[in-house]
Amino acid sequence: MAAQHNACKTPRSWTRRDWIGFNAGAAAALLVAKPAAAATFIKGADVSWVSQQESAGYSFYNASGVKTDPFRLLADLGVNVIRLRVWVNPSGGWCDGADTLYKAKRALAMGQKIMLTFHYSDTWADPGHQTKPSAWSSHKTISELATDVYSHTQGILNYLKTNGVTVDWVQVGNEINSGMLWPEGKASGSSFGNLVQLINSGYNAVKAVFPSAKVILHLANGHDNTTFRWFFDGMKTNGAKYDVIGMSHYPTASNWTSLNASLSTNMADMVSRYGKPVVVAETGMDWQQAAAAKSMITDLISRVSALGGNGLGVLYWEPEAYPGWQQYTLGALNGSGRFTAALDPF
Repeated sequence: MAAQHNACKTPRSWTRRDWIGFNAGAAAALLVAKPAAAATFIKGADVSWVSQQESAGYSFYNASGVKTDPFRLLADLGVNVIRLRVWVNPSGGWCDGADTLYKAKRALAMGQKIMLTFHYSDTWADPGHQTKPSAWSSHKTISELATDVYSHTQGILNYLKTNGVTVDWVQVGNEINSGMLWPEGKASGSSFGNLVQLINSGYNAVKAVFPSAKVILHLANGHDNTTFRWFFDGMKTNGAKYDVIGMSHYPTASNWTSLNASLSTNMADMVSRYGKPVVVAETGMDWQQAAAAKSMITDLISRVSALGGNGLGVLYWEPEAYPGWQQYTLGALNGSGRFTAALDPF
């Protein structure tokens, strides 16, 4: 392989610019890393920080201490789906369209499929933060914001598609327990109409570019059946369009057995009540509790798998985060840049 391609750079040493200009199909042919994952159980990882960490000088290593492409390490551990967040106009460009394309091409070269998470913000969106992007800040009507959602979603997806990237799953919003694009898209009480307009605009944009992609609506606290029923009842009443129910799940070493059980009950209820499959879109545990994390993930995979085709899979959130990177400690990497046993169940 090396002799046949000695005129090419080794992909491991490439920059974001190199990868963005390189055809994704050619990358896959060059690396022949792993066959494309079949449409089976998702064993995934959100690695949206990886390019920023590498830019800051961090590297990743295999069990023998050899510096290795983190996407290769994850593929060798069984990770078959890479989840990437998308911000509108982020500081430094991290998680914008170009950065997302760079990471997506690296994943495709390892035979991994792509899940995107649109935050519809310039920074983090979660149950406590759903700030409109600065470019949309003057837009006050739901019609304007729905147009913004469509244009941004369609634009990013078309950009990826034009550059050889297929996206199989798309989250319209991130942890939208209380809506998104506040205040206009905030959900409270029985008020879901504005939010559903935004969701449906995102859904339509996804299907316009990737008709087969599955649209996910994602909430935090997957163990909280009351909140999930309230939210998805509102979605049903107001005609929301979506394909999959996504859940975040962050138990601790001391409570994971009870929270896994509650999550399991909620997942079964979502499938029965709304007729939609479920996916654990985010999970993680303190990197110093690797043994407990391994047990938790093993049990979690078993519970999701028990739903058959209605349990799509499990994704670890930022397992490649070095301990304390941006104050985050729930990754699955030790201080030496090697993955812990937390990912062994994959």
